Amino acid sequence: MNPKEDKPKEPPGFEEPPHPWHDVPLAQWNDWRWQLRHRLNTLDELGRILKLAPEEEAGISAQNHFRIDVTPYFAALMDPDDPTCPIRRQVIPTARELDGFEAAMVDSLGEDAHSPVPGLVHRYPDRVLMLVTTLCASYCRYCTRSRIVGGKAARFGRAHYDAQIDYIASNPAVRDVLISGGDPLVLATPVLEDLLQRLRAIPHVEVVRIGTRTPIFLPQRIDDELVEMLKRYHPLWMNIHVNHPKELTPAARQACARLADAGIPLGCQSVLLAGVNDCPNVMKDLVHALLQTRVRPYYLYQCDMVPGAGHFRTPVSRGIEIIEALRGHTSGFAVPTYVIDAPGGGGKVPVAPQYLISQSPGRTVVRNFEGFITTYTEPTCYEPHDASRCPACQRKRDEGGQEGVASLLAGERVAIAPEGFVQSHQRLTRIRWRPIKQALTIEEEGE
Repeated sequence: MNPKEDKPKEPPGFEEPPHPWHDVPLAQWNDWRWQLRHRLNTLDELGRILKLAPEEEAGISAQNHFRIDVTPYFAALMDPDDPTCPIRRQVIPTARELDGFEAAMVDSLGEDAHSPVPGLVHRYPDRVLMLVTTLCASYCRYCTRSRIVGGKAARFGRAHYDAQIDYIASNPAVRDVLISGGDPLVLATPVLEDLLQRLRAIPHVEVVRIGTRTPIFLPQRIDDELVEMLKRYHPLWMNIHVNHPKELTPAARQACARLADAGIPLGCQSVLLAGVNDCPNVMKDLVHALLQTRVRPYYLYQCDMVPGAGHFRTPVSRGIEIIEALRGHTSGFAVPTYVIDAPGGGGKVPVAPQYLISQSPGRTVVRNFEGFITTYTEPTCYEPHDASRCPACQRKRDEGGQEGVASLLAGERVAIAPEGFVQSHQRLTRIRWRPIKQALTIEEEGE
């Protein structure tokens, strides 16, 4: 065997440290622990590498702001002279972060209301979200979980993990577990492996997913030790978070390649951000760069209504415009699903341009991305699926659980009433039916 093949690969990183870190030994620069220890977070540190705008100085100097930490690697990607740099805008606070806006909510997704044990969110019937850390390699200024992420008061540890895993083990309907935080890949490798091992020991857990921004903020973390450990726990999926093509550096691409080579399917969750990627052409460049990196665009999120993120929010119409510019103009699997994570805990709601124009009995009228309108003729001899003889349908009936609109289409119910609907429609009079052939009588409430 070629001796070179036995030598561990170098972790992703620059071939040499960039300015102003040119004096740092290359081995240190490519050490993910060194990167974490030397993150930039003060006005003085950031002012040494950036020509700070007044609103940036105000944001950094503000009291009680959301945590600031930027790895030297990611800081080196920022344009030092341009405060509108899309990389810089994502991690450097500005005074606009301090402005409130209508409808802002600390827990905009209602996660705490769907948390049966601390750090575990059970919003959907067959999957749960496991929050295992409040720490990240760097902190996005629009963070959905800024209420807990980066804070010193809220931390997750062994006792939380035990309660989360006990809950999952006691709920056979849970087949999919998403590990998130914070960022799970900042955990020590043995800690993360222990979690994966314990989840894999639960028979009904079919799929484990990891949500992370580490390959973008800290690609050096994707080293041989981590990758070899992850390979042992398939089927394992990973969603990374990329918002702009400039984030996909050679180092980030190398980190993604290592994960893909280990058999881990990669998806990307992007957030639609004003001044960063709210442009159809930027998004097209991004999805193409992702596919070249073997990462499939998965979700494009409307920015959540969390405090501090008001200046990043765009109209929903901008997201619709972006999807319109992608659908038909690029590969189908390059088009992410545009979603609004419904405020108050409603979950992800897909939002898309309207391609269905009209319907009549037997015909459906649709348009394509060019505006070409055509008719699809419905079949006249379709024999509906017989749910009474379908093992999968029987299993679903036995399992029960949340239903929603699908239960209306299946004929399992005729209506879905909002909470309090019946009470709000009760009248001051009530109707009582007398025996057949007798008149309907109305009695005043209380008689």
